[in-house]
Amino acid sequence: MIHIARLFVLACIAIAPTVSAQEHHIGDIVVTTPWARATPGHAKIGGAYLTLTTHGATPDMLVAAASPVARTIEFHGHTMVKGVMRMRRVDGVNVEPGEAVTLRPGGLHLMLMGLRAPLAKGQTFPLTLTFKTAGTVTVEVAVHGVGAQMPEHGGRPKAHDMKNRHAK
Repeated sequence: MIHIARLFVLACIAIAPTVSAQEHHIGDIVVTTPWARATPGHAKIGGAYLTLTTHGATPDMLVAAASPVARTIEFHGHTMVKGVMRMRRVDGVNVEPGEAVTLRPGGLHLMLMGLRAPLAKGQTFPLTLTFKTAGTVTVEVAVHGVGAQMPEHGGRPKAHDMKNRHAK
């Protein structure tokens, strides 16, 4: 029985860096599950996704993002215009107290423009996020396959889509 308990403790220690690497704190903001999809060889744009939550009493706003993998990063969302889904640039991402905002494919996301090289499955890259109040934090983005869906993040609050008030 003691042998099994030791194995369990070792297993927990081994996965701890993986779990903690998915959650980043800056002030009252928590950034979880930063990820991107791999891009085809000649693509000059890509997308990055993550979940933002504030545990403070006041809202905050993600106002800028930067990474060495792209020339520039913009916030983009989707809106329906005469029955056609259109992508549009937004100025920032509002994060209301106690709520989670999930940036995801087909919704609000970070548009990586002017990629310096293709994003490859298994790669990671740094992404620096700047919030109006909380300040700046750098997270490590994991690149998944070309058609990847959102990674699971158990126990997180339900996220909003582009029909909410979080895009400005």
